[in-house]
Amino acid sequence: MSTNDKISEFLDQHGIREVECLVPDINGVPRGKGLPAKAFASGAELRLCRAVAIHTVTGEWADYQYSGEGDPDMKLEPVLDTLKPVPWASRPRALCIHDCVDLDGTPTPIAPRTVLKNVLARYQQHGWSPVVAPELEFYLLAAGNTPEAPFQPFSGPRGRAEIGNQGFTLGGLNDLAAFWDEVYAALETLDVPADTFVHELGPAQYEINLLHGNALQLADQTLLFKYALREIGFKHGLQVVFMAKPLAGEPGSSMHIHQSVVDAHGNNIFSAADGQPTELFYQFIAGQQQGIPELMPLFCPHVNSYRRFAKHMAAPVNLSWGYDNRTVGIRIPRSGAAARRVENRIPGCDANPYLALAASLACGLHGIEQQLKPTAEAEGTVFNQEGETGPSLPRTLDSALERMGQSKLAREWLGAEFVDSYIAVKETEMASFWHEVTPWERRYLGNLV
Repeated sequence: MSTNDKISEFLDQHGIREVECLVPDINGVPRGKGLPAKAFASGAELRLCRAVAIHTVTGEWADYQYSGEGDPDMKLEPVLDTLKPVPWASRPRALCIHDCVDLDGTPTPIAPRTVLKNVLARYQQHGWSPVVAPELEFYLLAAGNTPEAPFQPFSGPRGRAEIGNQGFTLGGLNDLAAFWDEVYAALETLDVPADTFVHELGPAQYEINLLHGNALQLADQTLLFKYALREIGFKHGLQVVFMAKPLAGEPGSSMHIHQSVVDAHGNNIFSAADGQPTELFYQFIAGQQQGIPELMPLFCPHVNSYRRFAKHMAAPVNLSWGYDNRTVGIRIPRSGAAARRVENRIPGCDANPYLALAASLACGLHGIEQQLKPTAEAEGTVFNQEGETGPSLPRTLDSALERMGQSKLAREWLGAEFVDSYIAVKETEMASFWHEVTPWERRYLGNLV
């Protein structure tokens, strides 16, 4: 049976009328076109303007020099492993993630999926494959509030909204049983294998971990996970919020990334035959320490992202590293030799999963290739220690963008065209932000004499 015949059989079996042809844009938003099922099955060529790959969150556009003068097209090529029924659709519909390809046949360099694939190709040159597992935090908030008003936690069947610091309770699972039932059914339909579920420390803040696996597949799964939660949340009167810091005074939402690397035989290169850590393990840590500050906008892509970094708010303040220490930026969980891994605790859940994974893995391999050495292991609570226990982090988006723009590492690993486009998009978004006057300014500056 040909590929087209298999696709037709799948679409007919599920009664699919049309297919959502998705591409993740530079902010991790799924965009694309709907294609009739018969056209999709026949392999009809689908094009989209190249600028969609670098769409801003505000709806504005960076200058055409970054997407191509004259606003040219790119082709969309389906990743057929991601062809799945849409679980929340009112009538049978399917979705499929697509790669972006320029009309000359080369992968579109400004497309996030291309950027991740290019980094993974560098690992393949060594005969290695990264294994990753993202931990995704998010808030379930009341729907319908205007942007001018603060977010509000939902009021459940108990008749009152949650308050914070109720972490690791299971009441939220019971209060929202119908929502969670639909979420887990959707993840099964989308082939997104979830691991543990936990109520985090903020009011109506939760975390779901995805099972470890191939980095490109996990990026696709994360995109579909977030898409599913948003759509199912609306059906249940909830606004699922992936902002890094949606509520003042409450913990932010992260996307910690667990990373290991295996060779062609499936052996973890971070562990020697006797079970001890290898030099490659320490070099990977050192690469994270050197590279993350230069690629910070890919882990923390918005103005709001930097509000998450506050002492004693379950977020790191620098890039120190240590074993089983949640106050550092790079944590090494206690594990057996086969599961030895490096946890990057810097990314927020507002990060594009393709770009956060690409950046983090690029930093690690850079450290290996350059044989870098990490700082001394941090011990104890880093928040309470005087002086710097590890490399510092940019504190604002504009300073992070300036550093990324000057980074040779960024251009070598991610491509100059992508880096320039990314910075242009973020500067366009920041210009919009600076046109706003905030409640803080009106509250404290309005009465100055």
